[in-house]
Amino acid sequence: MLAQRARTALIGSLGFAALLWAVFLLTMVFSPVVLPLLGILPRHVEGLDGVVFAPLLHAGFGHLVGNTLPLIVFSFLTLLEGMRRFAWVLAISWLASGIGVWLFGSGLTVGVSGVVFGLFAYLMVRGFYNRSIVQILLSAVLFLIYGSILWGVFPTALGISWQAHLFGAAGGVLAAVLLRNSPGATQKRALP
Repeated sequence: MLAQRARTALIGSLGFAALLWAVFLLTMVFSPVVLPLLGILPRHVEGLDGVVFAPLLHAGFGHLVGNTLPLIVFSFLTLLEGMRRFAWVLAISWLASGIGVWLFGSGLTVGVSGVVFGLFAYLMVRGFYNRSIVQILLSAVLFLIYGSILWGVFPTALGISWQAHLFGAAGGVLAAVLLRNSPGATQKRALP
């Protein structure tokens, strides 16, 4: 059971990353047209569809490389809880990031980093809402390894959408709150 769940989580996380790489390779030649067409253009009706499509697009090789490893790690750890829970966390983080950028962003925005921040925030706080010492310990380990990415929620660098990071992280926290285990639940989990 444990090995099957881990294998499914690994396949799912690698598959998600592979999808982003496939989209990148398919759109690389046409990126000057595709990015403005399907990216988020803040407060413009024609940029609203970017809420759905922008996380699938990346501005360059380095942009996608920088998102790939944390995306695989955080997706894998979230997928260990099951595909349904992962889908909810993904959807909430995706929408929160995109809507936040559309409302408060300052320029054309693409990339999956808002979702990465959402998954990270979910993994960081879910243990406190679930009152799970194993999940809290995992969040401490994740913080030691990846905690420095939290600086990305502040406007510290030009050309990086801190709004996507901030609202994605807020979406991850919201997902942890909405998906927390009820206090009287009798379900037992094999993994965090």
